[in-house]
Amino acid sequence: MLYVVSTPIGNLKDFSFRALDVLKECDYILCEDTRHSQILLSHYSIKKPLKSFHRFNERMRLRAILEDLENGKNIALISDAGTPAISDPGLQLISECHQKKIPMTTIPGACAVIVALLLSGFSSTVFQFLGFVPKKEKERSLILKTALEYRGTSIFYETPHQIQKTLFHLQKLDNTRFLCIVREATKLHEESLFGEASILLNHFQTHTPRGEIVLLISGNPQECRLTGNVISHINILQQELNLSRSEAIKIVAKLHQIPKREIYKEDLSF
Repeated sequence: MLYVVSTPIGNLKDFSFRALDVLKECDYILCEDTRHSQILLSHYSIKKPLKSFHRFNERMRLRAILEDLENGKNIALISDAGTPAISDPGLQLISECHQKKIPMTTIPGACAVIVALLLSGFSSTVFQFLGFVPKKEKERSLILKTALEYRGTSIFYETPHQIQKTLFHLQKLDNTRFLCIVREATKLHEESLFGEASILLNHFQTHTPRGEIVLLISGNPQECRLTGNVISHINILQQELNLSRSEAIKIVAKLHQIPKREIYKEDLSF
């Protein structure tokens, strides 16, 4: 059995009892950096063999790990912090387990994406996670434009030495969009910063960025407006499900994340 175990993203107390039990009982633990993971295991007096499993050796180690799993060994997969396979190694291993019918399960826990989303106060109903902001300018420009067009919250991981380049790029693309930067979540110096790109860029020009950073971009207000597709959706629901106009509007408003009052303003049938 493969156990995909979430670990704390900063505060060592953010660890479940079930996760501790699994790590204590498994045959060995796969981790990105054995030295880093040893700190967590030592804190909880867990003594199990650690094997490095990171993006540079993932393919090379895959066959041996799969053989161990097929032979009945219980293996835990952890990352340096948070949930494995979320911009961390592990996705290929999980996929291979599904293909080979090897049983696997997850032990849920901390995830920086979700923590930052809650701290931001941005839409948590419609959101997308886009991983790390690309370093190459052309790729960075493309993905930031995609995020700015999205009607929900867009979430990125970012590094301290790249955050100012990203904010400068956002400033050029759209300096009216409200942003949030969550830094050092769950740690002693946790902070959430809000404002347009120029405001946040100015902050980091006087305060050197440090630690783990999550960047959140609020949804595109233009995409949240009522469109002809919404009215069509209302009409279809009325016809197919024999609903009243108000019942259909209530459902569509929830699906499209649009206030009912906006639909009523634009719907000429009322």
